[in-house]
Amino acid sequence: MRKMRFKQFLRERNQFSKTGDETLLSVSEYYGVKPRAEAFASEEHKGRAATLEGYRMVKNDDLVMNYMLAWKGAYGVSNHDGIVSPAYSVFKVDQTVVDVRYLHHRVRSDDMKAYFRSRSKGIIESRLRLYPDSLLASFVEIPDLATQRQIANFLDRETARIDLLIEKKQRLVALLAEQRASVIASAVTVGLDKRSELVKTNSQYLPRIPASWRVWRLKHLADIRGGLTLGRQIPEDVETTMVPYMRVANVQAGWLNLSDVAEIPVTKAEKKRYLLEHGDVLMNEGGDNDKLGRGAVWKSELDTCVHQNHVFSVRPHDTRYSEWLSLATNARFARDFFFLHSNQSTNLASISKTNLARFPVAIPPLDEMRATLEILWSRVGKLDQIGDKTNASIDRLKEYRAALITAAVTGQIDVETYAKSGTPDRRLDAIQEEMGA
Repeated sequence: MRKMRFKQFLRERNQFSKTGDETLLSVSEYYGVKPRAEAFASEEHKGRAATLEGYRMVKNDDLVMNYMLAWKGAYGVSNHDGIVSPAYSVFKVDQTVVDVRYLHHRVRSDDMKAYFRSRSKGIIESRLRLYPDSLLASFVEIPDLATQRQIANFLDRETARIDLLIEKKQRLVALLAEQRASVIASAVTVGLDKRSELVKTNSQYLPRIPASWRVWRLKHLADIRGGLTLGRQIPEDVETTMVPYMRVANVQAGWLNLSDVAEIPVTKAEKKRYLLEHGDVLMNEGGDNDKLGRGAVWKSELDTCVHQNHVFSVRPHDTRYSEWLSLATNARFARDFFFLHSNQSTNLASISKTNLARFPVAIPPLDEMRATLEILWSRVGKLDQIGDKTNASIDRLKEYRAALITAAVTGQIDVETYAKSGTPDRRLDAIQEEMGA
């Protein structure tokens, strides 16, 4: 191993696109560098600049770094020609000194991520920056070129095996999510008893329902309440208190993410007006199309909480139907309704209180609803159990992948003897057996 500064084998590439027609690349701590269209293939809306003229050029085998997120590991060697944001850093690699495949693994190892984090500058974590001069002045220990290639061959082979396992498991998770959505959609539209007689309705979204059910508009089942506007002006002489509030990021499809709950100053009158009550169904007024209208039941997780204006509070006249209403908002027919009744802009969509009030819901008799929910939760619970185990297995595989890379590039293991010993196979088998997935 020899200790070198990055500037001994990296040179910043300061070339910029004249047309913006090149392939736009994305840099992430999860996958390194790849075409942006491929990175966000499954996402409907991702904002981008109106023109890519002046973006920084990237050549195959260049090291690309998002210096604003370098503290999280957002960098890697590119396998593509293309362009990235001018705010990124691009470096040409001297391949007579460093094998680019080895370099990719080396900079993404756990110890190097920690080192780069310590070299980053900023007042708080989210503002840390690893500027090009700091990277170039940083040290790294690397072996001779032949050993680099041997390590790169080993890691390319082993990480490919791990990535294939992860990909298969991710496909299973996606399939389970589809099955989960399908069984919920069936439950709240036609029920789960295949023997039920279905009758026609006047609703294009719920064309057939069990004979004992009835289609209601949401406005006949609940009171729909708008939320608190952020940034409003409060007179200085009016007393306020800080209270938690629910925003779009908190309201997921069928559950509430309370890992990051913000607070807002409210007056006594506002607190009374916007206070959430047990059994309220929170529904998103705006956001990306996948977030639009999705709902979750408020179960008094916090003693006091209000909601912002981009989150509706739907208060059922009978809270015994809260869970049913929430499930209906997340069914596939609801996605169609919210999309067709929303106002669409470039990157966002929103639905008005008036249009939300027209949302159709198929309501069974109370006893039948309870029986349907009992069967539904049993089926969903089994799917969730498999999904949880599979996700835990994916996490373990990612941990093993990161540990293997760090051990190989830092010389903690002899890659030649390690591979021949069968240790990688045993480790993968152990993870599979341990997680039962």
